[in-house]
Amino acid sequence: MSIVQRVYPVEGAQLDVLVMHCDHARFVYNLGLEQRSWWTPSRRHFRQKISVASQMRDLTEARREFDWLRAGSTVVQQGALRDLDRAFTNFFARRSGYPTFKKRFGARQGFVVRDLVVRRINRKWGEILVPKAGWVRFRVSRAWTDICAATSARIALMNGRWTVSLTTPPAPRREAPTTALVVGIDRGVANSVATSDGRMFHAPGFTVGEQARFVALQRRLARQQKGSANRHRTKAKLSRLRLRLADRRGDWIEQTTSEIASSYCAAAVEKLPIANMTRRAKPKPDPDNPGAFLPNGGRAKSGLNRAILASCWGKFAQRLDHKMSVVAVPAAYTSQECSNCGYTCPENRDSQAIFRCQGCGFEHHADTNAAINIRDRGFNLEHQPEDSLGDRVRQSRKRAAPTILVA
Repeated sequence: MSIVQRVYPVEGAQLDVLVMHCDHARFVYNLGLEQRSWWTPSRRHFRQKISVASQMRDLTEARREFDWLRAGSTVVQQGALRDLDRAFTNFFARRSGYPTFKKRFGARQGFVVRDLVVRRINRKWGEILVPKAGWVRFRVSRAWTDICAATSARIALMNGRWTVSLTTPPAPRREAPTTALVVGIDRGVANSVATSDGRMFHAPGFTVGEQARFVALQRRLARQQKGSANRHRTKAKLSRLRLRLADRRGDWIEQTTSEIASSYCAAAVEKLPIANMTRRAKPKPDPDNPGAFLPNGGRAKSGLNRAILASCWGKFAQRLDHKMSVVAVPAAYTSQECSNCGYTCPENRDSQAIFRCQGCGFEHHADTNAAINIRDRGFNLEHQPEDSLGDRVRQSRKRAAPTILVA
């Protein structure tokens, strides 16, 4: 678990040292990645295998030869090699993709502070000891006992904002609520989160004015010359807007997940391969015209991908799992299955918001109906159709009521 705090380096020498550490960490990481790409199974008979230990020995020799590299911190540079080794470990364990080079103008830059030393100035401010930079001030927004329990830290620069992530032991989960209610959660685009009791939550975005300003700045950036001072100022303005949006969405995620975790003892969430769902549309070659391509709906798919990512599906499920017991269920046919009788067909869903069962005539909001199916699958609840339809509104409300989990 990481505790993220805002860092306020002093303009001048201290800020220059932090930027230097970011540059050295990126350079060592990229150089180590290129060195590892030399070793292949076909060359293993005549070339020594490259490991994190051999690369650290090479780093020691490089620091003897190059003054600019020796001016940095060996702790920061060795931390970059450890990050690279961890990236390859995750790749071979099939937890992530092949490591890629870090860009100089990437959205996020950072380095590791391994030997963590912090001290408190007052109730609102603390300091962290950074190699070559001395004591760097940061804002204290968490309990100081949690900060003191940290074993290492990572200082990062993202969109012009400096932060420090303090690695701490996982925090104990909050006490489970006294209720035995369970809930199903459906994630969508029109409604970012829909629960089985009929509640809808919407992830925030830009306001109308912010969206217009963001688009105008992007168009201005496209016209400006790369490397110019005006382009740099435009990128800074875009970064501030992105930071504002990220803070807004992060606050929404924390408040929504905390509200759900305090109201239910467990939740069921559908499994969604978000990375696959947000891939770009595949090109369609034209068989009659070699080298040409047919329309593939790429523009509409790009818009859908942006909407999915803006709904924060992955981060929402991750933070919800941190706060309560979450059950993952298959997502197949949850939006086409009737929560009243179990009849499944594509025609059941008239539109994005309307669900009308072709078997029993049951009507409900489509997202709420899907959330009820997710809840029933997650907690093995059987469909219990009514003897007679009667008042469909009354049945809809009765079916959407929270279910009590029986031990």
